[in-house]
Amino acid sequence: MSRAPLRIVRRAVPPHGPWPDQVPALLQRILAARGVLTPEQGELKLARLLSPDLLGHIAAAVDLLAEAIAGHRHIVVVGDFDCDGATGTAVAVRGLRLLGAGHVSYQVPHRVNHGYGLSPALVEHLVPMAPDLLLTVDSGIACHAGIAAARARGWQVVVTDHHLPGDTLPDANVIVDPNLHGDGFPSKALAGVGVVFYLLLALRRRLREAGAFGEGEPDLSCLLDLVAVGTVADLVPLDYNNRLLVSAGLRRIRQGQCQPGLRALAEFAGRDLAQLTATDIGFGIAPRLNAAGRLEDMALGIECLLCDDPLRARELAGVLDRINGERRQVQQHMVDTAEAWVDALPQPDGGLPPALCLFDAQWHPGVVGLVASKLKDRLYRPVFAFAPSEPGSAQLKGSGRSIAGLHLRDALAAVDAAHPGLIERFGGHAMAAGLSLDADRLDVFRDALAAQVARMLTPEQLHNELHSDGELLATELGRPLAEQLRLAGPWGQGFPEPVFDGEFSVTQWRQLGDRHLKLSVVPATGGPVLAAIHFGGWSGSPPPARIRMAYQLETDDWNGRRGVQLLVRHWLPAD
Repeated sequence: MSRAPLRIVRRAVPPHGPWPDQVPALLQRILAARGVLTPEQGELKLARLLSPDLLGHIAAAVDLLAEAIAGHRHIVVVGDFDCDGATGTAVAVRGLRLLGAGHVSYQVPHRVNHGYGLSPALVEHLVPMAPDLLLTVDSGIACHAGIAAARARGWQVVVTDHHLPGDTLPDANVIVDPNLHGDGFPSKALAGVGVVFYLLLALRRRLREAGAFGEGEPDLSCLLDLVAVGTVADLVPLDYNNRLLVSAGLRRIRQGQCQPGLRALAEFAGRDLAQLTATDIGFGIAPRLNAAGRLEDMALGIECLLCDDPLRARELAGVLDRINGERRQVQQHMVDTAEAWVDALPQPDGGLPPALCLFDAQWHPGVVGLVASKLKDRLYRPVFAFAPSEPGSAQLKGSGRSIAGLHLRDALAAVDAAHPGLIERFGGHAMAAGLSLDADRLDVFRDALAAQVARMLTPEQLHNELHSDGELLATELGRPLAEQLRLAGPWGQGFPEPVFDGEFSVTQWRQLGDRHLKLSVVPATGGPVLAAIHFGGWSGSPPPARIRMAYQLETDDWNGRRGVQLLVRHWLPAD
């Protein structure tokens, strides 16, 4: 399947500084292009974290949790089946126990058996546990029926979430969500794990003021490794507040101060804890955690994060690694099917619809989001992928991914308003959203979504651009700069890893596996021979002798070589 055309565009660099002399001018320009204009804005000190007091309704949530702890009541944490939900659940359980809660359990919905979030089916499942208070993590804002069922049983419900609310709110005792209408919390980008961490900070202060800790008090910074993993994995924008949380968590991980489960997952992913980056989390640790929720039961992932026995944690991490291998196989088969479907689409005037909806009755509902993401990247337009909610079901579960300029949840809300009853339920963010609908309404939804996206996007917005931080000198293409860039993060969503571009001569190339391209290149202006790799870059034809290439400069420590490698993002003939 051909990719959408892509144009390399160099980033604008606003006026910035002055910076200390020890900060290289190149790094100053890179940070300035991402909105970091002064040294103060670049300091990632945890003391600058936004105050929990700014988060709406947090005092009321603290009241209920403090009363539950004092009354020795049973608190059940209700998680979600993705990495944000799993780390958030582990943070909540570990944190509440540190703060003196003597009766804390957790439950995570099973994707097929219970559906999303705190559903009526999950409430029925919880009855034998006899909870007094339910604390939702990374979910709840759209769980009207489940919360009503829990309240009808006399249970208290505290919702912590970060998803956008609908027109009405569920009847929870308290809702803590920075994205509630009118909430004054300055950072709307907190992940679910970040919201519950903030709640624990506020709860600790309340208990401190009540004299609950005596001589010392619990150190909640021991949870920051989990906060970092969940925040990076959920692809929320790394605004300043989130960068504070992630950088603090990464520091603990690099110092070896992380949960045994994370240590074991990093080992199976082949990542060095002492040099772990946000990219390592996103591509190494997070997929192994997410795989449990996609194909089996996220309780396995949460158990790994809660385990304090290194041997048991490694055993659980090994199971997660195996499931992740199965996930990759399932995903590749689904992506191949989706690409064949797209290739067969009629394209009047040579163009695809502004949004695509893909469906196959054999697809797995836990992997459709990954398929949508892959196709969105290659076609550069919003994509939804659908699968039966369970084998043979007439109800479909869909997951979508968007591009810059289109708020996906807003698009679904507009379709829902224009076609009442078409969508059974939906929710999400600007860049990712999910929904449920009947299989016989898929064609109606496909046409309605394409029409809505056409109203919200201009044709120019469907032209993909890759932003570059400019060209590097041949003398800069070495280990010192690669290490500076690695440590200057955390990089991620909304704070992208530096990308450079330039012309190179290709001295050698070879196909690597079925899909990848391995290159040896030399800067056009002269310099050393550099290794480069383009994952998914094999097109069936050899590259030309001279190319213009967009790339990331990375350290390469394979077999102890301590070199550098260019990670190719895009290339085209130099002329």
